[in-house]
Amino acid sequence: MELTKHGHACVVLGEDDRRLVIDPGAFTDPAALDGASAVLVTHEHADHFAPDVLRAAMAADPELQVWTNGSVAAQLDGPAGRVHVVGDGDAVEVAGFDVTVHGELHAVIHPEVPRIGNVGFLVGGVVFHPGDAFTVPGEPVATLLVPVHAPWSKTAEVIDYVRAVDADQAYAIHDGLLNETGLGLVGALLGERGPGTPTPFSRLAPGDSVDL
Repeated sequence: MELTKHGHACVVLGEDDRRLVIDPGAFTDPAALDGASAVLVTHEHADHFAPDVLRAAMAADPELQVWTNGSVAAQLDGPAGRVHVVGDGDAVEVAGFDVTVHGELHAVIHPEVPRIGNVGFLVGGVVFHPGDAFTVPGEPVATLLVPVHAPWSKTAEVIDYVRAVDADQAYAIHDGLLNETGLGLVGALLGERGPGTPTPFSRLAPGDSVDL
């Protein structure tokens, strides 16, 4: 499986001629959806979900289907049978990939900000994308996609999350609001200058790929 990082929280997982796109939001070049076999969306926030862009991709490709939670599906209002609602504990096959679904709610931004739904996706038993939450799947994770910076987190919590999942390796996502200084600092704290985790951590620049 090939993992390609796109803008902010979006990644594409490729295997043979299949391309599974996760969270192509407003900070992502719409070209990330070119040739997509299917799309997974964790939640409705704009940095993860761009409704008009996704509708356009579905109009351009009548075979393109989406798996997501109920609130995103309601906004898409897509053609019957092409937008699938999933929730915590579900196991589905998406474009030939085995996908299990974990989690229910977005992390707390502030006690006075209502929480929304959020689902994480474990793809092929290999890659876990948690969306905007520190969900720990109840099964082993080989590659963890780590949301390294957000209004709802602090770096200490990110470190504890990486420790809790205990994956074989971790790659940064959710980093679109950090400049180069911030990226360097967070990367150091998750690596050689931090308290330590059992998981090697690195960051792919947008457009970079790695074989898993």
